[in-house]
Amino acid sequence: MQQQDIYTQLTAIFHDLFDDDTLVLTPSLTAAGVPEWDSFNHINLIVAIESRFGIKFQTAELESMHTVGHLADLVQSKLAAQGR
Repeated sequence: MQQQDIYTQLTAIFHDLFDDDTLVLTPSLTAAGVPEWDSFNHINLIVAIESRFGIKFQTAELESMHTVGHLADLVQSKLAAQGR
């Protein structure tokens, strides 16, 4: 799956979860840039992403994820490992 397709799907997840259709995902976006992105919503976000893409994150991967760019890269590598 191409990065653009991943960002399109991530954008839909973010818009739904944070109930904000004005959010624009960029590779440098962090939780600090989204007011409602707290620890509770972070868990909801990860669960929604795992469900949408059919992947699972490891704890160490989540701890090293600091930006949406890192998140998109990780999703892409997991999908590639599955041959998608």
